[in-house]
Amino acid sequence: MSAAGWAEVALRVLDTRYPHKSGHLAHGPHDVDVTPTRLFPAFHGCLDWHSSVHMQWSLLTLLPALDGDLRGRVIQLLDARLTAANLAAETAYLRRDPGFERPYGWAWAARLAATAHESRTPDAARWAAALDPLADAIASATVTWLPRLAYPVRHGTHANTAFGLLLLHDAFGRLGRADVVAEIATHARRFFAADTDYPLRWEPSGSDFLSPALCEAALMQRVLPDFADWLPRFLPGLADPDCPLFAVPQVLDRADGQAVHLVGLALSRAWQLRLLATATATATATATAAGGEKARRWRHAADRLVESALPEIADGDFMATHWLVSFALLATG
Repeated sequence: MSAAGWAEVALRVLDTRYPHKSGHLAHGPHDVDVTPTRLFPAFHGCLDWHSSVHMQWSLLTLLPALDGDLRGRVIQLLDARLTAANLAAETAYLRRDPGFERPYGWAWAARLAATAHESRTPDAARWAAALDPLADAIASATVTWLPRLAYPVRHGTHANTAFGLLLLHDAFGRLGRADVVAEIATHARRFFAADTDYPLRWEPSGSDFLSPALCEAALMQRVLPDFADWLPRFLPGLADPDCPLFAVPQVLDRADGQAVHLVGLALSRAWQLRLLATATATATATATAAGGEKARRWRHAADRLVESALPEIADGDFMATHWLVSFALLATG
């Protein structure tokens, strides 16, 4: 689908206030009003907070490819959501409940801030300024949380530690926060550097939208100087032409919010296979032909995975359309 088509999807779902899943932790009987626009003036719509964040990231990412009335509608929505007052309320909420949306929503919010700062769209400067306090709160929360995390979360949904750290490492690197980047790298190595012989036969679980194996590999590619040696120890099966991670996940009920996660799994696998292919091709540019062949195989698998998901991104049930554009942009970017 075209950029315009995906932007239309994002606009539609961001304007869909219900159904809504708040994730709100009530602190007493005075604190049970979960009206989306009251709790989350910037990040409502799209079923839940994190999806609203990353679908707004999708609109910002798509904006350079848009023109005319559609471009104006996107700017109007982002102008209405990403105000200083709205982001102050979002920041206060996160500071009051520091476990809220950790780490997945944090990671997407930091990515949104980084993309706003890098955007050449003149309107983005005010969005970036409004997002700065939220990004700062997430930076502070990240460096407080990581030393207290005894073990990483390794399943394939929102709490996956490697995925959150991957996006946070990238976003805070782009935002110039070397302190946060260093803290993430330290703990990523603590959690994962000794891992070997990952059991690929255990993937996927029935509601995964992330591959724990590929999330970990993509993160370690960013933080390990000896990544080229680490990867075959961790994922020896990735060299197999029939690696299970290349297979299109089977979805039996595309209106079930948990089952349709598997469509997103196809897209996140595709994205991370391409990241690994780029890293491998670079590392083997002057090395073996086998390394180049592996990279080509991973890119081919990524193409098939993306193709399998395309019908659901715009024309699927709301349980798919409220979030898949973001992962499609990762997979095709």
